[in-house]
Amino acid sequence: MNTPSAKMLVLVGEKFACIKIIGRANFTSSIDFKTLINELRQKDYGYFVLDLSECALMDSTFLGVLAGFGLKMGGGAEGGEDKRGIVMLNPNPRITELLENLGVLHLFRITHGEAPACSETVAHAEVKATREEVTRACLEAHETLMNLNPDNVARFKDVAQFLAEDLKKLKNSA
Repeated sequence: MNTPSAKMLVLVGEKFACIKIIGRANFTSSIDFKTLINELRQKDYGYFVLDLSECALMDSTFLGVLAGFGLKMGGGAEGGEDKRGIVMLNPNPRITELLENLGVLHLFRITHGEAPACSETVAHAEVKATREEVTRACLEAHETLMNLNPDNVARFKDVAQFLAEDLKKLKNSA
């Protein structure tokens, strides 16, 4: 299935980065998202606002990458004064429900309202990932979800096994 990737707009403030995710955040866009987050963290951004007001849905791979990011950031930004962590701005009920069902909602702070004012747009080129890189990212994302919540093992063990076998085949054929 060739589902279009989500579009990501990146704006930065003095001490935070705001990423607006538009469309369906899927396995393909998860690689762009992970690359973008790593680039921003290297520039010492430690507080992220994910504007999800136009994000229709997130697949399990994107959710796994997001959960891994939340874990690295030390969980949700508690209270309004902590300027480190991840705030999810205006997620739709379906996304909130998915995060809750996967047992990873606690890694984020959910809020509703206007996006913060940002000072500049940051250029971010899409990553042209190989099939092996996509498969590896999908496997790592599902492993993250299974490691964070034992209930997710039953949901994703078959997917993880398939991805691990596919990754092995891809490496052997290279």
